[in-house]
Amino acid sequence: MDKWFKLLREDRASRGSPEGIRRAMGALLDKGPQTGGSPYKEDDDEKPRLKGKENRNQVSSPPGTATPVGLEEEVESDSFEKQPTLEPQFWGEKEGLLTDKISRRLKRIAQDFADGLELPVEMVDLRFTGSLANYNWSKYSDIDLHLVVDFSKLDVDTEIVKSFFDASRMRWNELHAIKIYGYEVEVYVENVGDVHRSSGIYSIMNDKWVVEPDPADVHFDFAVARAKSDDILTQINMIEKFVKKKPRSGLAAIERLKGKIRSMRRAGLHSPEREFSAENIAFKILRREDALQKLSDLKSGAYDDMMSMERT
Repeated sequence: MDKWFKLLREDRASRGSPEGIRRAMGALLDKGPQTGGSPYKEDDDEKPRLKGKENRNQVSSPPGTATPVGLEEEVESDSFEKQPTLEPQFWGEKEGLLTDKISRRLKRIAQDFADGLELPVEMVDLRFTGSLANYNWSKYSDIDLHLVVDFSKLDVDTEIVKSFFDASRMRWNELHAIKIYGYEVEVYVENVGDVHRSSGIYSIMNDKWVVEPDPADVHFDFAVARAKSDDILTQINMIEKFVKKKPRSGLAAIERLKGKIRSMRRAGLHSPEREFSAENIAFKILRREDALQKLSDLKSGAYDDMMSMERT
């Protein structure tokens, strides 16, 4: 990760042009155990958090597991219930539009992020999406702030540009903990024309709904979601038991499980239920319980153990 952050700290001369991005990112992407692209997958865009927890050990345990991960309280099922209205602190009574005060603040945050890139980034749109732009908001919600940018104007290789923006926005989110009425702001960058599968998308720039949420379309199956997340938590605990002694086998098992999680969420987002699908709810449960971070930590530890050499 330090290599990615080093890129973001380089001076304007080294990365102030598309060619500078290409050279720097090309060097980074062909080093280390994972080459040929960004280490951040599209379906891993929701960064695991420690909200409400003092440390990473406070995550939930699936029923019947011999080695509990150890959360003090389970994820509440009512945090996935449909709300009667949009979050009233954000959405005014007038046609359900975002309040001017919040709109101005989010525009300022997005512009500050863009200015910090020291690149000629022009926003095509600025969008507010996620549960706070829908009827499934809860105390766990984030403000998903999406800068829409035409990647092709920076470089013809849009994957290189995406990798740069992924690293940039992750660095920003790591450094900042901006909260609006208790909800943390998460910055994302998406390419113009990308299909964002959500039933609630609001254009802050144009002050209108791109996709207006419908409360009649909000349906949850928490029991199925909980069963899916419990199954994955059980597999994580099983991997943890042997990964230290068999790091190569553990690393392979982790990769398979991460692929399973990505496929599960992708299937949910492509289903008619989209973000309300059991698969996506299961993913959110795993994120809230910090299981995704635990899996990433196990992967890093397994790789380090596999590559380490002891003096004989």
